[in-house]
Amino acid sequence: MAFNEGSERTEHFRVEGELLTDVDGTLPMPVLSTPGMISMMEWAASNLVREDLPAGHATVGFEVNVRHVGGALEGAECTARAQLREVIDGRKLRFEVEVSEGARTIGVGTHERRLISVAPEL
Repeated sequence: MAFNEGSERTEHFRVEGELLTDVDGTLPMPVLSTPGMISMMEWAASNLVREDLPAGHATVGFEVNVRHVGGALEGAECTARAQLREVIDGRKLRFEVEVSEGARTIGVGTHERRLISVAPEL
């Protein structure tokens, strides 16, 4: 297992379906929800390290610290970016994460994941 600090991954997505909210009808049109944005950040981070996982292991998110600083309307084409900033004890992974629509930042922050064993117990 060799996680590469500084490595980066981007994932492209369309703002639609379960990623949307209209804040219980208070907005005139659906937009990217904060939980949807965080989900895309986690998706990019988990995919970044997926190929480097040892057999019988996965990662789980345990901390998210982000700011939702811009809106993205239904149908917007966005990008989630994750960069692995630090690996601690070979199992705690710290990422910088961002969601953008073109050159416009939608959300930014940090995310941490932990390496866990998912092998069945004998």
